[in-house]
Amino acid sequence: MADPEPVTRKMISILVTVVVGLVFLNLWMYLQQPVMTFMPFGDVHETPSDWGLQFEDVYLDTGDGVRLHGWYVPHSTARGTLLFFHGNAGNVSHRRDSVEIFHRLGLNVFILDYRGYGRSEGWPSEAGLYRDAEAAWAHLTGSRGIAPAEIIVFGRSLGGAVAAQLAARVQPGVVILESSFNSARDVARALFPLLSRLVFLRYEFPVAAHLARVERPALILHSPDDEIMPYRLGERLFAAAREPKQLVTLQGDHNGGFLLSQPRYEQALDAFLTTHLRPAR
Repeated sequence: MADPEPVTRKMISILVTVVVGLVFLNLWMYLQQPVMTFMPFGDVHETPSDWGLQFEDVYLDTGDGVRLHGWYVPHSTARGTLLFFHGNAGNVSHRRDSVEIFHRLGLNVFILDYRGYGRSEGWPSEAGLYRDAEAAWAHLTGSRGIAPAEIIVFGRSLGGAVAAQLAARVQPGVVILESSFNSARDVARALFPLLSRLVFLRYEFPVAAHLARVERPALILHSPDDEIMPYRLGERLFAAAREPKQLVTLQGDHNGGFLLSQPRYEQALDAFLTTHLRPAR
């Protein structure tokens, strides 16, 4: 009869090896997650004046003392003001197409670089991005005296998480989320099915939970061809939103879908704003 002790010792050795391996994997992934989550670009290589638009450089301070930079692009006959939270990679200077679309729609546009992006100081974090959004809102409603009902909170991709959290707190005129997601956990499961079940995620970004608390009209735009944020995540966002709400299906990839969906994309935005804000003048 075989001695059970060597077998037991071997099993314990394997178990210890697995546990130690998981600990080191989690430690390494914990340190890597900020780099994997945020992709800031520092160089602001052009401004709205290069696009033929008047603008103001805006510098403001967050509640925790971080200096942020953004642009305010006015419209002479604005029907509202759009607070633009952009996606992950790049900075404000990479958003020409969107700013031009919003300007054609008759909107003032305030686009802000999160901490660590462009000319903004600091390094991004989930809590930090929420503070950045608070500072942007305070600038529009305080320094510029714009009524909350006149503000469109818009977020694309990662910016959708920032927009939803802010909208749940301040209840703007309307909220628009494009190519976004419902939670960081579901994004991780979609992109890394096995790894996401083995490691601790340091970011939550509970977008759907925030959106569920927004009592204002919501527009969700997403493409079934999105290779980064699966369409089902956009559907879950739509399901979480309160009425009145609308889902617009785009075409094309994650970064170019809004352009590949023209002119329907711009028409959908215009119709939504006309219904829930006011027509363009």
